[in-house]
Amino acid sequence: MNAPEFWGPGRRAILDRLITSALAPLGWIYGTVTASRAGKAATWQAPVPVICVGNVVAGGAGKTQVCLDLVKRLTAAGKAPHVLTRGYGGALTGTVRVDPEKHTAKDVGDEALLLAAHAPVWRSADRVAGAKAACDAGAGVIVMDDGFQNPTLAKALSVLVVDGAYGFGNGHPMPAGPLREPVQGALKRADALVVIGEGDVETGSSSLPRFRAAIRPASDAPDLAGKPVVAFAGIGQPAKFFETLRAQGADLVRTEAFPDHHPFTAGDIEPLIADAKARHATLVTTAKDAVRIPEEMRADVTSYPVALTWDDAGAWQAFILKQSGLN
Repeated sequence: MNAPEFWGPGRRAILDRLITSALAPLGWIYGTVTASRAGKAATWQAPVPVICVGNVVAGGAGKTQVCLDLVKRLTAAGKAPHVLTRGYGGALTGTVRVDPEKHTAKDVGDEALLLAAHAPVWRSADRVAGAKAACDAGAGVIVMDDGFQNPTLAKALSVLVVDGAYGFGNGHPMPAGPLREPVQGALKRADALVVIGEGDVETGSSSLPRFRAAIRPASDAPDLAGKPVVAFAGIGQPAKFFETLRAQGADLVRTEAFPDHHPFTAGDIEPLIADAKARHATLVTTAKDAVRIPEEMRADVTSYPVALTWDDAGAWQAFILKQSGLN
């Protein structure tokens, strides 16, 4: 989803404040119900550690990148990670092991496909059923993409991901603000906070371990410095992707933002291809968006992969292995 402007942090116009105030009672109800459910005792304990990567804010904060980072680190450490995800936007039901050779984003969702290039991925709205399937298939550890507010599966470690610039928005639960639940209650259930990008995140009296990271071009990202680029994205915060390209020296001659998880059609992509060719520019999108482009058009679009860089990668890895009991 793309968050409305009145959900954002900082000073807001009078109309935005009025909208927030009018929706605040509904937000209180939503936040209270979600927090009550999230605080219930888990119904199943997996025989392997479950590392949950979640957030408090609806929309893009960088969870998928943190999951990818964990998968790569755990794989390098010989821990046999499997990923458990709801597969937002996918049409298949039940518990499905994602097969990149067979499934499309319409089947299992874009995030599931992106993750499946690096580890076995199980798509299941029923987190317990998905975790059982992963364990039966030999998982040594389960990385759960989202699910922080889901109480059914016991977690060995819960990591909250926060965008440094956006923080917790205006501090109100949906629909008055971007929060899935009140912040302080969420912080009490979390084991660590990952802040992505610049900016400070206020957590009150919480003393949670905090790790900082930034989204940078991956090692295999194309060199776009000095080149004209037409960029588009259908992620939680498209502007962040565009800024990443600008920071690498790309000359963005046009940008197009689509809704998060937008199912691209030929009608969306053909005009962008034509415009890029007319401008003698490279047409670029995120790796997450690329899997939702009609297959016959992917050759005309450059995928731009990104990865996390940590202020202290050693401390992050040591914490994950120790707190999940994998060291």
